[in-house]
Amino acid sequence: MTAGMAPGIAMQEGFVPTRYGRVAYRIAGDRSGGAIPLLVVHGGPGLPSDYMEPLAALAGERPVVFYDQLGCGRSDRPSPGPWATEYFVGELWKVRQALGLDRVHLFGHSSGSQIAVDYALMRPEGVASYVLANPPLSIPRWLADLGRFRAALPPEVQEVLDRCEAAGTTASPEYSRATRVFYDRHFCRLAPWPEPLERALAGYSDEVYRAMWGASELCMTGILKDYDRAARLPELAAPTLFLCGRHDEATPETTAWYRSLLPGAEMAVIEDSSHTPHLEQPAATLAAVRGFLTRVERDRARRE
Repeated sequence: MTAGMAPGIAMQEGFVPTRYGRVAYRIAGDRSGGAIPLLVVHGGPGLPSDYMEPLAALAGERPVVFYDQLGCGRSDRPSPGPWATEYFVGELWKVRQALGLDRVHLFGHSSGSQIAVDYALMRPEGVASYVLANPPLSIPRWLADLGRFRAALPPEVQEVLDRCEAAGTTASPEYSRATRVFYDRHFCRLAPWPEPLERALAGYSDEVYRAMWGASELCMTGILKDYDRAARLPELAAPTLFLCGRHDEATPETTAWYRSLLPGAEMAVIEDSSHTPHLEQPAATLAAVRGFLTRVERDRARRE
């Protein structure tokens, strides 16, 4: 059993080979029962799947499949690596194929929701539903929201952020302390941060994060800075749940706007949480996800 997983959960682990290196996976739960697995695409970019482990509580009902994207966690770390959304979409294809996941529910968290959406736009077969959790699907809207959050930080914190970003000293402890004030408000509001998140941070890839995102959530310079799929959300062809926290970087207002663009989509706002509601409020998050998956499968069974 992997550290951090609940005792009594059957666990399968291994690696999927890709062109650039091995991708580590873990499957919680028994695959022999025929239930549709939940395939989890973590965020970061470059923050391995350990922090998503609360979703393993669903493994008594269906297999839950986690994998660490190339460059972080237990996966190989080529340097330089293929750090682009196109690679990670292809990696998702490869994981599904290698693990024989003919039919899945797909759960994408944060930047993992970007991978899930770009994958969905390729019209893959066998995806029963999408859960787009804490999604940055329009970076212009995301940056506007973060600008308001930044302006609400204490003036002395804003001064450090501005000075370090202007001087290019974003790797300094001073900058890290300043960004932590933001993260404690809008990324994870628990104190201390829970063990699965700390374990994920120990396996985090700064190279992947900086290439794709930037120096911090508040300083976006990576290749995702131009990402915007809002106009294409109506093309998603499977039932979709948008999920966010009340104090999320992915604000309830912007997440509701995404939902409005996709007729029939559902939305859940998890109270007393921010960007990691599955860690901050696991019972409420699991209830929202479980209820959605149950409705999707019940409705499909009725049609069949």
